[in-house]
Amino acid sequence: MAALARWCVQRRLIAVLLWLLALGGVAAGAFAAGTAYSNDYKVPGTESGRATQLLREGFPDLGGDSDTVVWHTASGGVRDTGVEQTMSDTLDRIEDLPGVAAVSGPYDEQGAGRISQDGSIAYATVTFDDQAKDIDAGEAAAVVETAEAAETDGLQVELGGSAVELSESSGGHTAEIVGVAVAAVVLFLAFGSLAASLLPIATALVGVGTAYAGIVLLGHVMTVADFAPMLGMLIGLGVGIDYALFIVTRHRRGLKRGFGVTEAAVNAVATTGRAVVFAGATVCIALLGMLILRLNFLNGVAIAASLTVVLTVAASVTLLPALLSLIGMRALSRRERRRLVEHGPEPEVPTGFAARWSAFVERHPKLLGAVAIVVMAVLALPTLSLHLGTSDQGNDPKTSTTRQAYDLLADGFGPGVNGPLTLVTEVDGAGDRLALDNLDATLRATEGVASVSPVTYGTGSDTAYLTVVPESSPQSRETSDLVDRLRSDVLPRAESGTSLDVQVGGVTAGYDDFADVIVDKLPVFVGVVIGLGCLLLLLAFRSVGIPLKAAAMNVAAVAAAFGVVVAIFQWGWGSELLGLGRAGPIEPFLPVIMVSVLFGLSMDYQVFLVSRMYEEWLETGDNRRAVRVGLAETSRVINSAAVIMISVFLAFVLSGDRVIAMFGIALAAAVALDAFVLRTLLVPALMHLLGGANWWLPRSLDRILPRISIEPPECRAAHERLAAATDAEVADVLASEGRQRDVRDTAG
Repeated sequence: MAALARWCVQRRLIAVLLWLLALGGVAAGAFAAGTAYSNDYKVPGTESGRATQLLREGFPDLGGDSDTVVWHTASGGVRDTGVEQTMSDTLDRIEDLPGVAAVSGPYDEQGAGRISQDGSIAYATVTFDDQAKDIDAGEAAAVVETAEAAETDGLQVELGGSAVELSESSGGHTAEIVGVAVAAVVLFLAFGSLAASLLPIATALVGVGTAYAGIVLLGHVMTVADFAPMLGMLIGLGVGIDYALFIVTRHRRGLKRGFGVTEAAVNAVATTGRAVVFAGATVCIALLGMLILRLNFLNGVAIAASLTVVLTVAASVTLLPALLSLIGMRALSRRERRRLVEHGPEPEVPTGFAARWSAFVERHPKLLGAVAIVVMAVLALPTLSLHLGTSDQGNDPKTSTTRQAYDLLADGFGPGVNGPLTLVTEVDGAGDRLALDNLDATLRATEGVASVSPVTYGTGSDTAYLTVVPESSPQSRETSDLVDRLRSDVLPRAESGTSLDVQVGGVTAGYDDFADVIVDKLPVFVGVVIGLGCLLLLLAFRSVGIPLKAAAMNVAAVAAAFGVVVAIFQWGWGSELLGLGRAGPIEPFLPVIMVSVLFGLSMDYQVFLVSRMYEEWLETGDNRRAVRVGLAETSRVINSAAVIMISVFLAFVLSGDRVIAMFGIALAAAVALDAFVLRTLLVPALMHLLGGANWWLPRSLDRILPRISIEPPECRAAHERLAAATDAEVADVLASEGRQRDVRDTAG
């Protein structure tokens, strides 16, 4: 690390130029290639997946995306001559637009069911040539503009569907701008130097910008969800600014101690930079743990997010030292530079609130530990009611056309019309056809079914499908229960004595299958992520207790963060107020992604906090001093980093995307609890209570474990001397620590 940092400092212009060339080259390639994102939730081998495949093979004309145009009259009805003429002309113009395959309206013999019973609401189905992921945004926007042009004072026109969402405003880059601006303010307050406060932001922006363009290119070679770039940017800005903050803080400390600019920068990367690489590795391992689920949709998200973390870490340990050498002593504020000239180098002793808080925790570990546990337990309680399901356009903000179209359809035709189930089967002979013709009566008598369409047969009559409209909304538990009832009871009885094998598909069925697969694999996934994280900490800190505490803390942070997400998004506490739409279930893929991200980010603060404690432990063998000094020296920078990360994450609520807002709030809550409750309260309290046992490792295990180090070389030498000690010598150290504790307690 030191050699790498020295090269970047000595050839700072080359290092900066290489990064700018990388950013420009990848961005140019991404611009030329364009985007190719895909929200493909299909899971091979599931019933909904088989239904989709059968439907595609038997009815290739149904392959395009279907959207809806909904209109409502405040007075009169949709059959009034003026309304019918206006909307018929509008639908004809839409059908002539590029990319539109067909339009089915309510004003013909087959469209009577598209007019509500009270005659105030009607809808038409617009079928595109391509699936939503392949539709040009301009073509979708043209449909929206043409439909909305028909609006008058008495006629409301709204649109819903996946393609229509392409034309919805994404809020631009407001979220990123706000997050970066708040981070800049916090950094300036922390450093007092404009130059020093801008470096972490510049480093993070270069790393994240390169990664963002790389994710665009990645979408051309594998399945990458459309929210993956925003998720990567959210994570990258948070960790990138934080990692740079830690290195700049160490660099400034070196300058205050009298080091030259080059020496301070090299030392910062050789010490704190090593911890940054280690922390970034834990984040990537947690993210790449999603690969064991073997779901294409999550594979793309995992690799995209990991790419962002890798590039931000690389920028922190290469680009940042080059920039530090460029600004020289301006990394310190004017007052700090003047003080250095007048008084010379001075040792930096923790003072103020950080020192007082560290001493307070040392005096009251049991009380403060109990308070922290209660806080985390209360916040985690809502997680027990977590409901995974479809988050659809009914959860969009009230002002969006997709939400208003959804509500109009639900009012006029029942909530189930927004998420019908599709039943598909192969047909073999007259017996199967007779059974299918009789199936609609059975389905209509089934609890939870609002209506059933006639059976539609394919060209060769070897495939058939029918549509079932539930009485409940797509995202409700009742619709999920209906899917289970159809699969386990109703359809098996109807298939008896035939060769039919009816598959239940549709949006709700697909999400339910996706959620079931994830829930089944979640224990293995969590076990692997926790196990790998504990292994890394075991190797780094040569302790059994440190990894176990870290695992427990990370699980607590994840559970409490999910509690906050459930309260806001599932229970609806403030979701409309925040512009996030109404309450609804939690996305099926969210737990996996959030466990990966939160577990990785939680490890960051554990590494930065405990590594400083570890340095002090190796130098003194005094656990109480190690915990007190480590907390006092790192709590301020950890809290500053947490405020920055929380600000960046919360800013993404402004994106207007419900999924990204879920990520932002969950990550912000987890970081806040991790930094202000776990790492600066519960962890030090537990370490005080456990004493020297914090650093215990069986000697037989110590001998066989490979050695990786995140502490400075001088501390590593101390560790090697400690590892070479006999059992009696180790016992003497621990006994000495006990005697020191007794003296302090008596003096206190």
